[in-house]
Amino acid sequence: MHALDTGARLSAVRFLPVLNPSTTPLRRRYFIVRANLPFPKHQAKYHKELEAAIDAVDRACGLCVDVKRSIFSSKEKILEKNDQSPVTIADFGVQALVSLELSKLFPSIPLVAEEDSLFLRENNLVSSVVSEVIAKASIGDNQLSDADVLEAIDRGGKDAYTFCNKPATYWVLDPIDGTRGFLKGDDALYVVGLALVVDNEIVLGVMGCPNWPGDDSDGSTGTLMLSHIGCGTWTKSLQVSGDWTRRFVDACGLVNKARFCIQESQTWESLPLSGFFNAKIDSDDLHRNEILLLPTCCGSLCKYLMVASGRASVFLLRARTQRTIKSWDHAVGIICVHEAGGKVTDWEGDEISLEEDQSERRLIFPAGGVVVSNGSLHHQILEMISSTSPTL
Repeated sequence: MHALDTGARLSAVRFLPVLNPSTTPLRRRYFIVRANLPFPKHQAKYHKELEAAIDAVDRACGLCVDVKRSIFSSKEKILEKNDQSPVTIADFGVQALVSLELSKLFPSIPLVAEEDSLFLRENNLVSSVVSEVIAKASIGDNQLSDADVLEAIDRGGKDAYTFCNKPATYWVLDPIDGTRGFLKGDDALYVVGLALVVDNEIVLGVMGCPNWPGDDSDGSTGTLMLSHIGCGTWTKSLQVSGDWTRRFVDACGLVNKARFCIQESQTWESLPLSGFFNAKIDSDDLHRNEILLLPTCCGSLCKYLMVASGRASVFLLRARTQRTIKSWDHAVGIICVHEAGGKVTDWEGDEISLEEDQSERRLIFPAGGVVVSNGSLHHQILEMISSTSPTL
C-alpha cells in the first residue's frame, strides 16, 4: 500500500449533514475524509494491520461477487455442511485468500476462522477454490498450488493453533457471515468480517458488505466499514476509491421509538421485550406498545453493521442451549459498534469475553444472549430483560 499523505488527508475534512434523513432520522452529524485511511497513522497503533485487513477484505468481497455471478449456473458450488448450514466455494475461497494475504505480512499472528479444508477435499472442489483465489490474490498469483490454498484454509481451522490460558494476539475471520443471504439474491445482505485481537482486546475490525444499499445518489452499492480502537468507525464505497465517512450509532433514547433487528432464526415473541411491545414491520402509525422491527437479514454481522451505521438502534440475540455462539459472528461487529458510540453486552450487562474458550478462542458464552445497542437505550433494554428473566 502507498504511504498516506497526512497533510492532504487533513485538508480534505469537511462537515456534512446526514445524507438520507428519511431512513436515518436520528443519526448524528458525521464528516468525510479522502485517504487510504481516514485518520493519521500516528493515531492508530495498528495501522499496518488495519491497512492489510482493508486490502484483504476488499479482495475477498471481489471474490464473493465473482462467485455469486456464476453460482446459480453451477449447482456443485453450493453444498451443505453436517449441521445443514449452506457453504459455497466462496466461503473457502475467502478464507484462503484472507489467510494468504495476512500471513504474507504477519506470519506469526494466528488466524481463527470458520472453515477447514477437509470438507472441501471430500467434495472435490479444491480446483474451483484455487482458481478463484488465484484470480484475486496479490502474492504468487499463478504460483499458488492446491497445497498452498489448502494450507491457507487450514491455518484458520479448528486444530491449527492452541492458545492455552494466556493473553494472545490473533485474527478472527468470518469468511461469509450470512451464506443463506449470499444464496438468496441481490438484495439479501452478507458480510466478510475480520478483526484483530491483542491481549484479549479487539483492536481493529473491517467488514465488507458487497450489496449494502448505498447512501449516494449514483445508485452505487456495497460498503467497507473499518474501526480502530480510539479512532472511530468509518465507511466508504466498496472496491472503489472514494471518501471515508465517519459513522455513529443513532441518537434514539426511547425504546418504543427504536428500530430493532433480530436473528432470522428467532421470533420477536421468543424475546423478553415481547412482553412490553408488539413488533411491526411497517413504521406507519406505531402505537406506544409497538416497536419497529426491521426486515431480517441473514447473519449477525449485518445487524452489527446496521447498528454501527445508524440504520438500526438495537440488535437482540437469544442464546440457545442447543446452539453454540461463534466468536467470528461477533468480534468485528463489537468493535465497529463500540467505536461508533454504541454498546455490546450479554443479557446481564457484562462485556462479551473472547477468552472463555481458553484453548481455541472459537466460542463465546454470553449469559442469556447478546444486546447490541446505540448505548443510550442499553440500560433500559437490560432492565426490561432482567424483569422478565429473573433466572439470568
